[in-house]
Amino acid sequence: MYLLEHDAKELLARHGIPVPAGCLVESAPALAERELPPGPWVVKGQVAAGGRGKAGIIKKVTTREDVTAHTSAILGATVKGRRVGAVRIEQNAGPADEAYLGFLLDAAAGAVRVILSAQGGMDIEALPRDSIHTDTAAAEPDAIAACVQRLAQWVGGVKRAALTEAGERLARIFVEREALLIEINPLFVRADGTWVAGDAKMVTDDNALPRQPTLSKLIEWRAAAYPETALKLKHGFDYVVVDPEGEIGLLTTGAGLSMMLIDELRAAGLKPYNFLDIRTGGLRGEITRLVSVLTWIAAGAHVRVVLVNVFAGITDLGEFSRLLVKAIEQVPQLKAPVVARLVGNGLPAAREVLSQAGIKLYTELDDALMSVRHHLAKQK
Repeated sequence: MYLLEHDAKELLARHGIPVPAGCLVESAPALAERELPPGPWVVKGQVAAGGRGKAGIIKKVTTREDVTAHTSAILGATVKGRRVGAVRIEQNAGPADEAYLGFLLDAAAGAVRVILSAQGGMDIEALPRDSIHTDTAAAEPDAIAACVQRLAQWVGGVKRAALTEAGERLARIFVEREALLIEINPLFVRADGTWVAGDAKMVTDDNALPRQPTLSKLIEWRAAAYPETALKLKHGFDYVVVDPEGEIGLLTTGAGLSMMLIDELRAAGLKPYNFLDIRTGGLRGEITRLVSVLTWIAAGAHVRVVLVNVFAGITDLGEFSRLLVKAIEQVPQLKAPVVARLVGNGLPAAREVLSQAGIKLYTELDDALMSVRHHLAKQK
C-alpha cells in the first residue's frame, strides 16, 4: 500500500521522525474550520504518485487567502490518472539544505537497498551517478543503520550527522512496520544540524496488515483514501477496478494468472474492468465472497459480460460452480451474461452444474474469449 504523504508523515512522527506541523483538508469548505500551523505554508495535493511538484499540486504560500485559493484549485485535480481528494497544509520548513535518504526492499538481493545523497529535491533523478551512494544491508535495524553510516562518510558538513541519525531512526521503522519502501526526499538539514522530513513516501506490505494493528486502524479510518486495501482488509482478498470504462468483469483466482489475463485481454483489444484474486480456497462452501464480487462488478457502468477464469488444484470445480450459480441468483442486478473458463479438479461435475444454469463451460481461453466477443458484439 502506497501511503499518502500526510499519513506517512503522521505515522513517522509517531516514531519520533521530525516532520513539519500540518493538517489534512478534504474539501474547500472544511478549510475555513481548520486551525492551521503558523505560516508561511506549503499546500500539497495528496495522491499516491511522485512528481507532484512538477505536476503543479505543491504550492508555497504566505497568506491565508492564498492557502484557500490553492486548496480550491488543487482539490479535484487529476495527476497521473489519480484524482486529488485531499491536501496537506503544512508549515514551511524554512531555509535548509536538501538531502535524500531511501530504503527499498530488494527482493533479488534478499536485503534492503539503502540509497543516500547529499542532494535532494524533485530533480533527484537528474543527479550525476557519482553523487548517489547505495549499498545493501540485511533486513535488520542495526545493519541498515550501519550501512547508512558507511555511505554517509562521503557526505561532508552537518549533513553527515543528520543523515546518520535519520537513517538509524528510519531503519527501525522500516523493519518494525514491515515496509517495502521508505523515502525521504527532501530531507531538510538546517545550518545547526537539525533536520526534518520535507516529504515522505512509504509503501507497506498489505499481507503484513494482520500483524500491523496501527496500519490496519489507519486503513479502517481512512477507507475512502485506500479503497482497495480497505476491501482486502475486510474481505480477505484482492479486488481492484483497473478501468472504470471496462466492459469485461473478471471473476478470477491467482494474482499472477489474473494479471496475465488482463494483459492478454488488452493485447486482444478488449477492455477488462477489474483485477481479482478471489482465492477460491478461502470460499469454504460460502458464497459471501462471490456475492460481493458479482455485486461490485454489476456496479460497473460499462460491464457487458463477466468472464470466469479459474485453474483448480485443491479447489473442486463442481463445488465452485454450485457456489457460483447460487451467488448469481443472489445478485439480480447483474444483467451481464457469464462466460466460464475452468480447468482442473472436478471439471465434469462443473460442466453439468453450469449447463443446468445455462452457462457454457470452456477449457480453452481462446474459445472463452470468442464467446466474450460474441456477447459484446450482440450488445452493440
